[in-house]
Amino acid sequence: MAEKYNPAEIEPRWRSRWEVSGIYRFQPESDRPKHYALTMLPYPSGYLHPGHIWAFGPSDARARYMRMRGYNVFFPMGFDAFGLPAENAAIKFKTHPKTSTYQNIERIRQQFKMLGMMIDWSHEVVTCDPEFYRWNQWFFLQFYKHGLAYKQFAPVDWCPKDNTTLAREQVKGDDRHCERCGTPVIKKNLDQWLFRITKYADELLDFSSVEWPERIKIMQRNWIGRSEGAEVHFHTEKGTEIPVFTTRPDTLWGATFMVLAPEHPIVDESTTPDQKEAVERYKVEASRQSEIERQAVDKEKTGVFTGGYAINPVNDERIPIWIADYVLMGYGTGAIMAVPAHDQRDFEFARKYSLPITVVVQGPGMSTDSAAMTEAYAADQGVMVNSGPITGTPARESVKRTIAWLEQTGRGERAVNYRLHDWLISRQRYWGTPIPIVYCANCGPQPVPEDQLPIELPEDVDFMPTGESPLKLHPTWRHTTCPKCDGPAERDTDTMDTFVDSSWYQYRYLSPHYDRGPFDPALAFWLPVDQYTGGAEHAVMHLLYTRFWTKVMRDLGLVSFDEPMLRLFNQGIILGDDNEKMSKSRGNFVDPDPLIERYGADTLRCFLMFIGPWEQGGPWNSRGIDGVARFLNRAWAVATDTGEGSRAPDAAAESALRRMTHRTIKRVGDDLERFSFNTAISAMMELVNEMMRMREAGTSGGAAWHGASCALALLLAPFAPHLAEELWARLGGPYSVHQQPWPGYDPAMLEEAEVEMVVQVNGKIRDHVVVAADADEEAVKDRALKSERVRASFDGKTVQKVVIVPGKLVNIVVR
Repeated sequence: MAEKYNPAEIEPRWRSRWEVSGIYRFQPESDRPKHYALTMLPYPSGYLHPGHIWAFGPSDARARYMRMRGYNVFFPMGFDAFGLPAENAAIKFKTHPKTSTYQNIERIRQQFKMLGMMIDWSHEVVTCDPEFYRWNQWFFLQFYKHGLAYKQFAPVDWCPKDNTTLAREQVKGDDRHCERCGTPVIKKNLDQWLFRITKYADELLDFSSVEWPERIKIMQRNWIGRSEGAEVHFHTEKGTEIPVFTTRPDTLWGATFMVLAPEHPIVDESTTPDQKEAVERYKVEASRQSEIERQAVDKEKTGVFTGGYAINPVNDERIPIWIADYVLMGYGTGAIMAVPAHDQRDFEFARKYSLPITVVVQGPGMSTDSAAMTEAYAADQGVMVNSGPITGTPARESVKRTIAWLEQTGRGERAVNYRLHDWLISRQRYWGTPIPIVYCANCGPQPVPEDQLPIELPEDVDFMPTGESPLKLHPTWRHTTCPKCDGPAERDTDTMDTFVDSSWYQYRYLSPHYDRGPFDPALAFWLPVDQYTGGAEHAVMHLLYTRFWTKVMRDLGLVSFDEPMLRLFNQGIILGDDNEKMSKSRGNFVDPDPLIERYGADTLRCFLMFIGPWEQGGPWNSRGIDGVARFLNRAWAVATDTGEGSRAPDAAAESALRRMTHRTIKRVGDDLERFSFNTAISAMMELVNEMMRMREAGTSGGAAWHGASCALALLLAPFAPHLAEELWARLGGPYSVHQQPWPGYDPAMLEEAEVEMVVQVNGKIRDHVVVAADADEEAVKDRALKSERVRASFDGKTVQKVVIVPGKLVNIVVR
C-alpha cells in the first residue's frame, strides 16, 4: 500500500533540519542581486489568526519565489510592541504590559516557525526593547536639533476613559468613539510635541521614483491637500491679526462676515459677555464631531455670532465674526473670509442668519442683485464688479492681479496651503518610548545627552488612568538633573506615538544589535526595501510617515535615497463570520493552531492563498480547507508514484504531459510575479489532476512523469514548503528544494500539438475535428470535409465556400 501524506510527521522534521542547517540565515554579502522583501510587522495582541496568516503567508511565498529566481533575499520579521492595547490589558488583567507583550511575542514567534516561514530570527526587531527605542530617542534629538521637533499647545482627539490622545485612525464610527473601549471621543487642548512633516509636503506629493498603487498615491495627495492662493491680513477691532488663507483672493470685496473654527484662539477674545454662553455651548457640540462630519456638503450649516467684529483689509469695512463647525483649525489658518455670493456654504449660512450678500463676480447674463440669487455663483467666468481697483477685470485674470495688488499694498501675499497637519507624537501613556527632554526651572527644556540614551521605562508603575501619564505618578523616575546646569529637573512624562516605531524599523532589521547608530552603514547597500506588502488602511498614517522619515534621514546624511520602499502591494482583508475584519477585539477570530494540528501548516497556507485574489480578501470559510487538503494529498500521491506496476505511457501521452508541465511552470511563475497566488495554485491543481488521470489509467511513470513530479515539487516550494521539501528528497533531489533554481520552461512547449476546431455547415455546428496545431488551411479544410457527420449534413448540396478561423472554426457554406 502506498505511503500516505502525513504532515504531522513531515513538517516538524523539516523545520528542525532547516533550523540546524541555517538554511534561512541572512547572508548580506553575495554575488547574487539583493532583494529586500518586507511585510508590515504585526502587533503582538495574543496570537496569530488567519487574518495575520493571510498577510504573511503569501508574502513568504513571494520571497521564496524570488530566492529561487536567483536573488539574495532578506525577509525579516519583528513586532510592533508598544501601544495602548497592551496598557489597557495591564489595567484589565492586573499584569505588566512588558510581561504580557513578551509572552505574546514568544507564542507568535512559535506560530510563525510552525508555518515554516523563511525568517532569520537573529534579525528580529521588538520595538519595546530598549535596544530599539534608544534610537527612537536618538532620532527625536536629531529632529529637535534641526527644528523638526517642537512643542505647541494644540487640540487633540481625547478618550476620556483611556485618558490619552488618539491618532485619527483610532477614532471610529459616525459617533466618533475610541476604537479600543468605545467611549465617545472629545477634543482637548494639550501642550504637545509635533514633528514638522509639513516641511516635506511638496516632496511627499512626488511618487515618480516608486511603484505604488494608484489609490495609495491618490489618498496621500488628498490627505496632503496642496492648494495655491493668498494669505490675507484681517484684524479684530482690538488690533489682533487674523490671517486668512484663500484660493479666491479676488472675491475679498465680497467678504461680508468672517467665520472662525470653534477652536480658534481668537474666539475667546472676540466673544462678548452676552454671547459667551452660546459660544461655549457651540464649542462643546463641535468638539464631538469628526472633520468629515463637519465638512459634509449636505450637512445643515450652523454657527454662533461671537459679538465681535473684524476689519476687511481691502475696503476697511467692519464685518461680524462668527464661529461655525464647517471651518477647521487643521486647514488654512482656521479662519475664513465668508463670501456668500460665491461660496455655497457661505451662501446657505448667510441666508439662514440673514447676513449680507455682495456680488463681486458677475457671470454672463447675471444680475448683481443678490436678493434674486438662489445659489452661489462659484464659476470664474464673467467680470469683476464692486471690487475696488480690480473692478472690470475679467474673472479668469482676477486672482493673479489681486495677489499682486495685495503684495504691493502690504495687505497679503502669495501663499501655498496644505491640508496636512504636523505630526502630533505626544501620548499621555506609559507603554511607549519616553521623550528625551527634561525641564529645568533655570534653563528651560533641555535635550537629554545622546550618551545617556536610552531613557528606559520604569517597571514599577501604576497603570490606573488618572488623566495624566502614569509616568507622572512615579515617585522617582521623573526626577533627574539638568544636563546644562546640573540643577534639579523633571523628565517629559509623555511617550511617543507608536507610528514612530514603524516609521524606520525596516532599517534596524539589517543590524538589530548595532550600537553605534540606528543601523550599520556598511549594510546600506541593502536599502531601500525592494518589495513592501501590507494593508491599504495605513495609507495616510504609517505609509506617509515612513516616507517622511526617510526624507529626514536623507537630509541627516544617513541614507542617499528619497523613498523607503520602491514597490508596494496591498493585500485585502480576511473577514470573520460576521463579515467584519477578523480581529481578537471583535471576537470573530479563528484559532489556526487546531487547523494546523488537523491539516498541517502547508494546507492552511495554501487554503488562505486559494481563498481569492490577495488584493481583494474575502470571508473565512473553514469548509473550503478540505478541498485544498485533497489537492495536497493528490500532489503527494502523484509525485511519490514511481510508476511501478504501470504500463508505459504512449508517446502522445508523454508529449502532452511535458507540454502541460511547461505551461504550468510559466503560469505559476507569471502569477507569482503579479501576486496572484490563487490562480497559481489553480494551475498546479490542473497539472495534478492530469497526472491523477494518467495514474488511474495505469500509465504513470516514465521520463515525462518524473520531470512533471520534480517540477511540481519545485512549484509547490513557495506555497507548501514542508511538503515540497519531502517530495524533492523522495525524488532524489539535493538538499534543499528551497536552494534550487526556479524551473525553466521551453517556449516551444507552450504551443498545443493539436487543436480542436468547430465545424459549421451554413452556420450550424455539425462536428468538432482535431487537427495539428500547425496545419495549413488546405489540411484543415480536407479534414473537415472528410467528417462523416459533416458530409451527412450536405443533403445533396454543393460546397460553395469554406471559411477558416485558424485554431477555432471551419464554416462550410453549401447550396
